[in-house]
Amino acid sequence: MKNTRLTQTCIALMALAATATTLYATLASHNLHTTYALALLALAAATSRMKVKLPGIDGNLSVNLPFLLMAVVNLSALEAVLIACTSTVVQCWPKQSGKFKPEQMLFNVSMMAFATSMANLIWNAGWLGKAAWASEPLMLALATAAFFLGQTAPVAGIIKVAEGSAFRRVWFSIAQLSFPYYVVSAGMTSMTNLVSHHFGWQAALVVFPVMYGIHRSCRLYFSHVVEALRTPTLARAVGAGA
Repeated sequence: MKNTRLTQTCIALMALAATATTLYATLASHNLHTTYALALLALAAATSRMKVKLPGIDGNLSVNLPFLLMAVVNLSALEAVLIACTSTVVQCWPKQSGKFKPEQMLFNVSMMAFATSMANLIWNAGWLGKAAWASEPLMLALATAAFFLGQTAPVAGIIKVAEGSAFRRVWFSIAQLSFPYYVVSAGMTSMTNLVSHHFGWQAALVVFPVMYGIHRSCRLYFSHVVEALRTPTLARAVGAGA
């Protein structure tokens, strides 16, 4: 991420938006659920390191989304934001050979706090819940959509500012690659909540091996996509040099 004044301004605005929405969502929050929150925190942090490199985009996809959605729909806004931010720090923390980038960390944490608080506000919106057409699956879909837009739009915006790319093209690329994962995560969250009514919050533990399997499958799939994109380029280079 280039360290330009415009980029720094975007990061500051993202942090300000995250602070405002988190405070507002926290004021409208409900009771704390410490045990469940700690369990989801551990699961979200563990799966946050299961990252998949998105082809053609300078970004990664982590498979902790179902646990973040579970936090949004079952916990208070404060708990959900703390879980999202902590797992983001774990996800973005560089390896031993990597370099820590505070601006990038601040943006990523702020973006997750913003997306989480927006999703929580949608899920707990009383005027939506009282509507005749509202139902729990639909409310979950709306909360997931808020989470989706709260993550993908800021990422596309910062890439546009830092690299000069077209916002629409970058956002569409991110959305096209990640949208199916949001749909799957929302479905898993809905099923886990249904099972939890009978077996308790421990049902969330069953999701962990499922997400590990999804992580392995996505890595294999995207590696084949990257190889397919690279092969024509190599073929043209060889042809040009012949």
